[in-house]
Amino acid sequence: MLTAYTVLDGYDLGVGSLSLWIARNDEERRMALNSIGPVWNGNEVWLVAAGGMLVVSFPRVYAVAFSGFYLAFMLVLWLLVLRGVSIELRSQIGNPLWRELWDAGFWVGSVLLALLLGVALGNIVRGLPIGIDGYFKGTFAQMLNPYALLTGILTVVVLAWHGTNYLRVKTEGALFARAVRWSHRLWWIALVMVVVVTIATFMVLSGTPRTFHVYPAAWAVPLLILAGLVWGVLSRGAERSTSAFRSSALLIVALMLTAALTIFPDLLPSTVNPQYSLNIYNSASSPHALRVSLIANVFGMIAVIVYSTYVHRVFHGKVRLGEGHY
Repeated sequence: MLTAYTVLDGYDLGVGSLSLWIARNDEERRMALNSIGPVWNGNEVWLVAAGGMLVVSFPRVYAVAFSGFYLAFMLVLWLLVLRGVSIELRSQIGNPLWRELWDAGFWVGSVLLALLLGVALGNIVRGLPIGIDGYFKGTFAQMLNPYALLTGILTVVVLAWHGTNYLRVKTEGALFARAVRWSHRLWWIALVMVVVVTIATFMVLSGTPRTFHVYPAAWAVPLLILAGLVWGVLSRGAERSTSAFRSSALLIVALMLTAALTIFPDLLPSTVNPQYSLNIYNSASSPHALRVSLIANVFGMIAVIVYSTYVHRVFHGKVRLGEGHY
């Protein structure tokens, strides 16, 4: 669910991260906003669904994560609100200063949200100070360590690349041409950041994660990162925008699955003592609760997939601005 959220909400976060530079006038910014207008709130359902699944299936992980990351989650909540408010209020008044204000709010919310999500993922891969009593022993400041900040920057860059590829699919004219150029630039930055974070991960974990020794077939997943980058460079042509969007989606899926395999079977590794880590065995609910969670989540995911597919089909194609748009 978190992977689906990162792919789907990732492109509208990416659009917001670069909206002040790619879209240079009011009409282009309206086109950027309306490209994500019908889908951005639906994309965030995946994040809510992931939280709900965690409560029922792994309540100890939910308790530790939400108590340890309390300040971070509150910031995420306020940034989600800021993005939504910025999108909705921008078009209510035609004053240029008013619109610049909410454009800045949309940008701040998008960049910081992507950064925070990446920092959280970096801390989970690096490990958290979880004590013998199962409680988080760290502080918010300790989460802003160099490795987590690196993964945060990688997340901002990759989602920005994903967002520009989405704009390539949804826009035309000068905005489309600018999105194509930014897509090329961000591909190079993403390549550099993937290499840097990969080296940093081996240094932080002191070698290759155990999963890749036990299950050699797991190496196929990190290779998908390389496949996504190669696919991306092969999709540089302006006529291959849909292919470029799929390549950045593949890269995000590969990065998320590689992070999951890196810590498997742990869900929250402990830096205090590996024995204190919360994994899929010692933090799972009862078998009955897991069966109920599985059934509920399967039906819920099918409903969200059907809804998302329908909305994307209805609003497919290039954006055409009208009076009722943002």
